[in-house]
Amino acid sequence: MSSPSTGGARPHRRYNPLNGTWVLVSPQRGNRPWRGAQEEAVREARPAHDPACALCPGVARATGEANPHFTGPHVFANDFPALLPADEPDPDAGPAEPLFRHQAVSGETRVICFSERHDLSLARMPVAGVRHVVDTWCAEFQDLSARYANVLIFENKGAAMGCSNPHPHGQIWATDYLPCEVAREDDAQRDHHRRTGRPLLLDYARAEIAAGTRIVFRTQYWLCLVPYWATWPFETLLLPTTHAQRLCDLSAAARTDLARALKRLTTTYDNLFQTDFPYSMGWHHAPCDGRDGDHWVLHAHFYPPLLRSATVRKYMVGFELLGEAQRDLTPETAAALLRAQPEVHFRQKQDAVDAR
Repeated sequence: MSSPSTGGARPHRRYNPLNGTWVLVSPQRGNRPWRGAQEEAVREARPAHDPACALCPGVARATGEANPHFTGPHVFANDFPALLPADEPDPDAGPAEPLFRHQAVSGETRVICFSERHDLSLARMPVAGVRHVVDTWCAEFQDLSARYANVLIFENKGAAMGCSNPHPHGQIWATDYLPCEVAREDDAQRDHHRRTGRPLLLDYARAEIAAGTRIVFRTQYWLCLVPYWATWPFETLLLPTTHAQRLCDLSAAARTDLARALKRLTTTYDNLFQTDFPYSMGWHHAPCDGRDGDHWVLHAHFYPPLLRSATVRKYMVGFELLGEAQRDLTPETAAALLRAQPEVHFRQKQDAVDAR
């Protein structure tokens, strides 16, 4: 039997040391027929400015407030926030029954438009434009981390991931507590550091570089790979190659290199199925609550739902909901498919053909 570390053909489980969970890998199911729901492949061109888009410059949002005529990234408070600042009244203590516990929370939520252009994405923006997004992430993190325990910067891209507006944008949710996933990663990294004296994710990065089979690409400051324990078919992890705990730790050179890495990864995704590839991505970093963070390594998770084409997605149902996560495509195969993609965006190639 083949070793699971190189993508064996038999079912096996893989352990995720970052959050303590397991994933069932079933490579023998990869070619099963599909007659279920299919997504719409996104290939149509969008206008550079859409007067009906609430995120475009000069357009009024649902509140009636008009966006300024911005260029580059633009940040504003979410019109429909999931969290409220601490000056809002807390809910009452509720019943004394311990099975009905609740906890008052506070926070802020913001929206960040990546560009004034409605027709772009990180994959199609110039590196300089992506660098402006990185700088905005860092500035927002610096501001919010002074008041909140955690600042989660993320992007939901595409209707398949619940995004209701195609304008390139992300969100920032700052909370006065550590969300469950961040808390699990904090515990795991702290335990590894206590046992070894080294950050877990730097040890993991070295092991993946030695293995080589799950690396998608490597730059001067960043490593992109399909995690050994990946749940989503083409899930990736973006790691710094040197110890950085938070976005604000990044040097100017590391930020520019990050912009290149983000453009390269998102271009790779789009090229895989020749579509505007959907995903949810977000940054995890050391908590901002004053505790020691030496065990932490900054990293970004990318969770794309597409499975075998631009129209067939992975569903987390049945066994996944009631048992544990499961995948068909091995991480090694997924990494090889991503690694094989060209760095030039497929639309750029098509535009060049159309211009002849």
